[in-house]
Amino acid sequence: MSTECQIIAELLEELCKQKEHRFPQKRQPLDAPKSHGVYIIRSNDTILHVGRTLRGREGLRQRLTDHLRGNSSFVRDDLNGQGATLRETGYTYQFLERESDRERALLEALATGTLCPKHIGTGCK
Repeated sequence: MSTECQIIAELLEELCKQKEHRFPQKRQPLDAPKSHGVYIIRSNDTILHVGRTLRGREGLRQRLTDHLRGNSSFVRDDLNGQGATLRETGYTYQFLERESDRERALLEALATGTLCPKHIGTGCK
């Protein structure tokens, strides 16, 4: 395995070991940094979504807030546009901060392929 592949595989292990955070109740702050990274959204022990930050000054905090507000294809397609559903018991998120655009892209791809492969393919569910 190439060095880059090893690094990304190690980052996936690290991502999966990160603390699981509950989504905040309404008007409560989201516990996520403004840096960029890759994240996992779960419902109980089921992984629902893997994502990464692409741009934006607020990084992970902004992307996870977008989900809460229903401003994502994940929420639109999988939660019927109801981002507030994430505030319910059992929904959590994990994240791993990464500065490198390439590492984020590769980590998201590996995490999606490993943890929720149904989301890879033709774009159909």
